[in-house]
Amino acid sequence: MSVTLINPDCLPKPEVYRQLSIATGSRLVFLAGQVARDSEGRPVGEDDLAAQVEQAYLNIGNALTEIGGSFDDVAKLTVYVVDWHLDKMPLLGEGVARAAAKLGVDPVKPITLLGVAALGEPDLLVEVEATAVLD
Repeated sequence: MSVTLINPDCLPKPEVYRQLSIATGSRLVFLAGQVARDSEGRPVGEDDLAAQVEQAYLNIGNALTEIGGSFDDVAKLTVYVVDWHLDKMPLLGEGVARAAAKLGVDPVKPITLLGVAALGEPDLLVEVEATAVLD
């Protein structure tokens, strides 16, 4: 793995993400925002935020595996959630945990979480983009 994740002593130490990622690989991978669509483009998890988060994370992990990496190589995530409010945090966490269990990885990464009014298609509740570093 070419990414080391840390919480430096000078910053708060959140449990659900890390403040820094130190990447030492030689290939940068910028993955387009992933949504709740399976490999055939079919919708997954209608009106179910946890299921949509899970699918987006699985898409990231599967795409990286296909090019010789894994979700462990993710250096940074940006998560866009439609109509975000704190009541949605348990569903976000549930989706992440389910995807991590299926991928066999630690999903705790530096992350930026943004609430948005809408995404590219009306049934989408979440979109997740990733930057990864591979050796």
